[in-house]
Amino acid sequence: MKYIIFTIAVFFFWNNALLAQTISAYTTAQAHSHNDYEQKRAFQEAYEQQFGSIEADLFLVNDTLYTAHTIDDITKDRTFEKLYLRPILAAVEKNGGGVYPQQDVILQLLIDLKTPAEETLGALVKLLEPHKQLFSSKSSVKIVVSGNTPQPEKFAQYPSYIYFDGRPEIAYTAPQLERIGLISQSFEKYSKWNGEGPIPEKDKKSLTKVITKTHDLGKKIRFWATPDNINSWKTMMALKVDFLNTDKVVQMGDYLRTAPH
Repeated sequence: MKYIIFTIAVFFFWNNALLAQTISAYTTAQAHSHNDYEQKRAFQEAYEQQFGSIEADLFLVNDTLYTAHTIDDITKDRTFEKLYLRPILAAVEKNGGGVYPQQDVILQLLIDLKTPAEETLGALVKLLEPHKQLFSSKSSVKIVVSGNTPQPEKFAQYPSYIYFDGRPEIAYTAPQLERIGLISQSFEKYSKWNGEGPIPEKDKKSLTKVITKTHDLGKKIRFWATPDNINSWKTMMALKVDFLNTDKVVQMGDYLRTAPH
């Protein structure tokens, strides 16, 4: 009996030690501000927390790009240029070429197109083109286009600094895969877990399978619609999800910087 208890204790000790070792490497560089434009201070809150990924939905209306959740939410002062492009350019100028003071920290700007791909992406490229050196492959800002993306066979028609958000169920050709900057999918496709208690083993296996497949392709993965609490964040870290999806920017920032993992 004592041997069994000792064995169980050792198992839990090493299991917890392994979990801590797995998630301790996470910083706010692996945090993703979902629907960032809905924060009280769009871009600024996630930037102050030094998030590695920020998401903005984009609508093209009368040749202007706006950030909003729905077309009814659009207001004239909430343009993509004002809320995101100008602050990024200002940060780069302030920091001597890097978006963050730490020159090796990359900001992934995930731009979710809500209006038709060709017109919206064309307007985005026109806006970004004068600053294309900032978004080059060696830059500290990476543009990844999501939502109404063009068909994979059209990826090559766009500037090389434009990457695309892929889906794990799509088989991309080698040239197409080079233009994939991220793989994303809804968490609810694999699990209905609400973030309380341990994730069901069946769901864990499904998630592990798609995460491993994505990593084998040399890509990073993000799930949207994940439960948004500390237990869920820890679970995603243990599963080696590359970007932790959250609407709780300050809370996640505080947790990743200060909480014992």
